Amino acid sequence: MLQPDLIIQGGTLLTLVEGEKPLLHATLLIQGDRIAGVLAPGEERPPFKGVQVLDATDSIVMPGLVNAHGHTAMTLFRGLADDLPLKQWLFEKIFPAEAKHLSEETVYWGALLGCLEMIASGTTTVSDGYFFQDATARAFQKAGLRALIAQGVIDFPAPGVPDPAQNLAVGKAFIERWNHASDLIRPGLFCHSLTTCSDKTLQEAMALSQEFSLPLQVHLSETEEEVEEVIRRSGERPVLHLAHLGLLNESLIGVHAVHLEDEEIELLARNRVGIVHSPESNMKLASGMARVSEMVKKGIVLGLGTDGCASNNNLDLFKEMDTAAKLSKVATLDPVNMGAATVLRMATVWGAKVLGLEKQIGTIEVGKKADIITMDLRKPHLVPLYNPMSTIVYSASGSDVKDVIVNGRVLMKDRTFTALDAEEVMARVREISDRIRA
Repeated sequence: MLQPDLIIQGGTLLTLVEGEKPLLHATLLIQGDRIAGVLAPGEERPPFKGVQVLDATDSIVMPGLVNAHGHTAMTLFRGLADDLPLKQWLFEKIFPAEAKHLSEETVYWGALLGCLEMIASGTTTVSDGYFFQDATARAFQKAGLRALIAQGVIDFPAPGVPDPAQNLAVGKAFIERWNHASDLIRPGLFCHSLTTCSDKTLQEAMALSQEFSLPLQVHLSETEEEVEEVIRRSGERPVLHLAHLGLLNESLIGVHAVHLEDEEIELLARNRVGIVHSPESNMKLASGMARVSEMVKKGIVLGLGTDGCASNNNLDLFKEMDTAAKLSKVATLDPVNMGAATVLRMATVWGAKVLGLEKQIGTIEVGKKADIITMDLRKPHLVPLYNPMSTIVYSASGSDVKDVIVNGRVLMKDRTFTALDAEEVMARVREISDRIRA
């Protein structure tokens, strides 16, 4: 007989399973780390005893959001270098700040701050690429969030890897430490870009990723300047060059993908490369507008990512959804383009698929991991409720999230953190920021 550990009852349930409509006054049963049952109104259930119950009356119950690309510990540099072109921002401000101030300690506390922010805004799974990633993994494990955590790879001295010749050795050691070490943490590699990693580094990183059946992440065609530099070096546009190197496959996750020509979109679709769209970062750095609706039409699986706090400057995927939908409409002058349902899937089930986690998360189905959020509808800006998906994308914000459950564990209840001491985390980051400011 089923004995749940947690019951969520009374809400409007959005399973996000294709073809399923919202279920009013539903009851969700969670046993251990998995969804054990979904009961419709009037469907009788035994009188379970000793079970934690979350009241979702006047709330939306839905899958947790998937942030498919971020650099979580860059919360440390939020607001440090705003209103600059990407290359100047990166090489004159961010890289020097990282070289001077990143360590196991600072990355740990910066990552914990990012975890707090994402829990508070309904994100339950994150794909992170940065340096000192053992510290990031420990932070995510403490916070209770699910994550793909990738060691940064770059062909010049980097935080924690002073000798670029050792970048892949460091990456491999990181993968070996964390592979299968935690139900929540999946390791990987993140090659910064085609302009900061050599062809040899990219190919060896892909081989290493495939050896462990893990994805490889790379910033791709983020700016026109980057594209021009790749053409100068290789004689080919970035996606064509990746194809020439034999790197276009299901293991590759391309981030940004702003400046693509038709042939490149076709190649990405044909080779089933996952793409992550980061509209707010692209806008803030004036990188351009990605052709996301055309990618969707070609069958490319698209996730949604916030990027880092130094280029966004928040980790709220609700804001990202709203921006993604509206920016695409403006870019195409088509109000039907990138509707709410499409953008919501980017932030949930499609994002899970990009990360190779679609069999575990992204929808609410019996047997899947219990990564679930509830949203409080008792807010003036969320009344009335005609279409839950439209309300989520165009009206809601992260502050409307009430409860957060990951792997069956409640991380936030009624807007109160249960796994982290928020005051301690913010105090430690303020101390670090004082050192950075000085």
